[in-house]
Amino acid sequence: MSKSNILIGVIAGVALGALLGVLFAPTKGSKTRKKISKKALETSEDLKLRLEDLLDIISETLDNKKTETPKDEMQ
Repeated sequence: MSKSNILIGVIAGVALGALLGVLFAPTKGSKTRKKISKKALETSEDLKLRLEDLLDIISETLDNKKTETPKDEMQ
């Protein structure tokens, strides 16, 4: 299993756990909806940042691979 699949699974599990925690909390419906909305926004922002980081890492890795000289050409 790749690291990205594990990361996605962990993030999804945390988001689901937070959502279930809010849903089962003994608060007023309007407050619960506000909490869900706020948490969804925070989670989406966090996912965007993580995706940007992942894309930066992939881009950097590809750039490094392009600039590396193959061993056959060095000889």
